[in-house]
Amino acid sequence: MNIQMSRRRLLKGSGALVVGFTLAGRAREALAQGASLPAAKPLAVTEVDAFLSIDIDGIATVYSGKVDLGTGVATALPQIVAEELDLPMAAIRFIQGDTGLTPDQGISSGSLAIQNGGIQLRQAAATARNALLDEAARRLQVAREELSVVDGVVKAMSGQSVSYGALIGGKNFNLKLDPKKPVATKAPKDFKVVGKSVARIDIPGKVTGQFTYMQDVRVPGMVHARVVRPPALGARLESVDERSIAGIPGVTVVRQKDFLAVVSPSEWNAVRASQQLAAKWSKSETLPDKAKLWDHVRSTKVVKDDVTSNIGDVAAAMGKDGRTLSATYDFAINLHGSIGPSCGIAEFKDGKLTCWSASQATHNLRKQLAEMFSMPAEDVRCIYFEGAGCYGRNGHEDATADAALIAKLIGMPVRVQWSRADEHGWEPMGPPTLIDLKATLSDKGEVTAWDSRFFVPQGMPGNCPLVAQELAGLPAPPVLSPGNVIRNSDIPYGIPNIRTICHRLETTPFRPSWIRAPGRMQNTFANECFLDELAAAANVDPLAFRLKYLDDKRGIELLERLRAFVKWEARASPLTKASGTSAGVLKGRGVSYTKYEKTRTYVGVVAEVEVNTASGAVRTTRFHVVHDCGQIINPDGVISQIEGNIHQTVSRTMKEEVHFDRAMSTSLDWASYPIMTFPEMADIRVELIDRPDQAPWGAGEPTAAVVPSAISNAIFDATGARLRSAPFLPEKVKAALTA
Repeated sequence: MNIQMSRRRLLKGSGALVVGFTLAGRAREALAQGASLPAAKPLAVTEVDAFLSIDIDGIATVYSGKVDLGTGVATALPQIVAEELDLPMAAIRFIQGDTGLTPDQGISSGSLAIQNGGIQLRQAAATARNALLDEAARRLQVAREELSVVDGVVKAMSGQSVSYGALIGGKNFNLKLDPKKPVATKAPKDFKVVGKSVARIDIPGKVTGQFTYMQDVRVPGMVHARVVRPPALGARLESVDERSIAGIPGVTVVRQKDFLAVVSPSEWNAVRASQQLAAKWSKSETLPDKAKLWDHVRSTKVVKDDVTSNIGDVAAAMGKDGRTLSATYDFAINLHGSIGPSCGIAEFKDGKLTCWSASQATHNLRKQLAEMFSMPAEDVRCIYFEGAGCYGRNGHEDATADAALIAKLIGMPVRVQWSRADEHGWEPMGPPTLIDLKATLSDKGEVTAWDSRFFVPQGMPGNCPLVAQELAGLPAPPVLSPGNVIRNSDIPYGIPNIRTICHRLETTPFRPSWIRAPGRMQNTFANECFLDELAAAANVDPLAFRLKYLDDKRGIELLERLRAFVKWEARASPLTKASGTSAGVLKGRGVSYTKYEKTRTYVGVVAEVEVNTASGAVRTTRFHVVHDCGQIINPDGVISQIEGNIHQTVSRTMKEEVHFDRAMSTSLDWASYPIMTFPEMADIRVELIDRPDQAPWGAGEPTAAVVPSAISNAIFDATGARLRSAPFLPEKVKAALTA
């Protein structure tokens, strides 16, 4: 630690310490939540008390390790508990992602908040209800079969009653949960809350501006900091000239190795100082030539192969009795593109670290910070507040680590707010994906062999290394965490000979992390487009072609319902006679299908597009979606997720791409990394298949997987040109039309 700064030194230099508080909405709760923890709060996922408590007024508090990233689970998860306990939604209080109060239920990702986290909460609530009914029967001296529950009050047929508050209020349940022996939960026929559209609890505050985002949180005694970033990845800090900011009052420079920051009680002074501080960095050029990105990906060392399917004998069948088709698809490097840049607050006090973060994995962040500072995990507490945009591991954890390192160096609570350039330049990114496909189509139009190779980074979901760890030279495992990017590389169709191999690459140009539907979107893009290529080569209707190779009752039902929903006209693509809305504008439709990860949520979509053949501009005008995620908790919430999936993925498919030179990303603002605007949004029509007797699956990601392929297939249907490289920029469309 090259520069130490005391509280006295900072205050003396600044004259006065002014701390602002956001008193609206949940900000007051933030300060209360940061207070001392209740004694011996159970946190193990095997304890009912880890998930649930009921006070003397009968208000139930739900403790969820899964967090709401804008997905609506802060409404849906309480719905599940309210259903099992027969409580009104108004009697549910929800606490999420606080490592001092909530159990570790894993990262809030992969569309698993309801599928996994909700099932755990359902079991906890059902176990609690059983115990409460037993206790009520004992107190009222009646048979349990004579009891019913209405709004948290247990009533006997005799007219006697006792409330949950009177039965358990303020006490622990002291009950165990055994996943191998689940408690019977309420029958779907008795549902009163689950399966109904309940208004999201967060929307009023967000609409009125009273909602407290992470960026709004303030803590007492807090100062502001900004990190001064290297001009190139891998650059080393050689010198700092503090005289360059002598004219800005109350600013102190903090440095550890290559980590450089400025701190001030005034946020604006910290911003100014970060922009004016003169620092000398070494030259570094670690990135490949962007113009040769796909050559670089293809030539990167393969550390292992993951064979995700190996059916029949592809080598023998490929090219036999028919013609062989081949194609290469690629998907560009993407940013998360969070609308609000990341923010974190941290404080060291009495040897313990408390931080406030929008991390989607506060329990994992806790472990990372403990490792970073070589301290016990139990001495670190992470408290969740929703950030302005996420859907994957963006910069939230890094901003929190920045704040924690500076707080450690200066001994004061520190707030770090990233800039737009910080967010775009330093967040971990969705890695580039390259896919080679080959298949044999027999003379009878049958697909007899399928062979695909995916070039993707090594690594799995986990902890993405923190920028502050690397720059400051602190302990950090050298791992890649791109997400589980090999999922949906295998196809859901019954072709007799299939081989799908994922070449796991040693490195990737930028620090990778998962973005919405990581791998599943890129892999489904290639697979569903190539299947369309085969259907076109066989001169067969693309929807009928999919049904021909499906052997899955739910998948078949979904596509049949999609056909009826969209009033699908059976014909081969492309249109033999293009129909235009005006001269030079062609219309087309494209279908795509997924069984997410081949284990859960089914989605079928038809995209409609208009292609301007003169400019190459493509407009997505309408999407029809049929969606089966099993038991639906909140229909309105599911539809919102489907719509969000489509809008965000249209943006990724049509516009988003990280540009860079040999040193650094050059996509540092919205001009160099444009996203979709409101006028460009498509009309979306959704049909939900509700299966109350089935397990609930996720809706946060699956629809994203089918959007790029549906658009590409629609462009082909309209024009006969195949778009195999995302994003589908006008210049790519024009080139494809020319080809």
